[in-house]
Amino acid sequence: MQKTMIMGVMNLTPDSFYDGGRIQTPAQARARAEELARDGADWLDVGGESSRPGAQPVGLDEELRRVIPALEAMQGVNARLSIDTCRAETARRAIALGVRMVNDITALRHDPEMASVVAESGCQCVLMHMRGTPETMQQAPVYTDVVDEICAFFEDRLRAATAAGIRESRIWLDPGFGFGKTVEHNLILLRELRQFKRFGLPLLIGTSNKSTIGAVLDAPVTARLEGTAATVAVAVWNGADAVRVHDVKAMARVARMCDAIRAGRIPDR
Repeated sequence: MQKTMIMGVMNLTPDSFYDGGRIQTPAQARARAEELARDGADWLDVGGESSRPGAQPVGLDEELRRVIPALEAMQGVNARLSIDTCRAETARRAIALGVRMVNDITALRHDPEMASVVAESGCQCVLMHMRGTPETMQQAPVYTDVVDEICAFFEDRLRAATAAGIRESRIWLDPGFGFGKTVEHNLILLRELRQFKRFGLPLLIGTSNKSTIGAVLDAPVTARLEGTAATVAVAVWNGADAVRVHDVKAMARVARMCDAIRAGRIPDR
């Protein structure tokens, strides 16, 4: 039985919407990484630039200052490492430190060198859908059919990625829950997530503690655990291969329970 993988969020930023400023030193990054690995994280997604709605971009030097010492401190942690970046130089430096996945919220569109860095490294790559940039993406997003338009986007980005030499077998897709979508768009894409399986590629989805949950439950960011659990359960049931979450221990249990129900037996440990 296929196990749903858990990707733990490692934000090394002062301004991320949920956990900004919690990790400020390489030693804290190491301790947090070890904690998430113990709690059940298969992947640790390390990012040095916030992508919350309205976030201002940071420069390359600042991103490197945040992530490289942390990655150096995380060597040997019992989880695979992913770098959440849209900059080729950051990806290149991270891959040299053992990172095995590049999670690019721009789907290789921001930096013209990113595709070649991924292709040459042979690492895995996440292509995420986003309309606009974090700074602009929530300015009245409109779709005729949100699922069809995201699928068309994936078709275009897959052509670009494979033309650049990235093997399709190394690509993941992320429909971008919360990235340039209204509450209704987010709920629809989660409900219809299985439609993205038409590409035959693994799906990553990140719903953890996002504003759509807050809007539905009228809950602040610190009180969205149950709502996140519901979205994780629906995502797993609808074909997600990995879920990107902040509360790894709780969401790993949710995913494991969903895996057991889907299989009709206790999953292998």
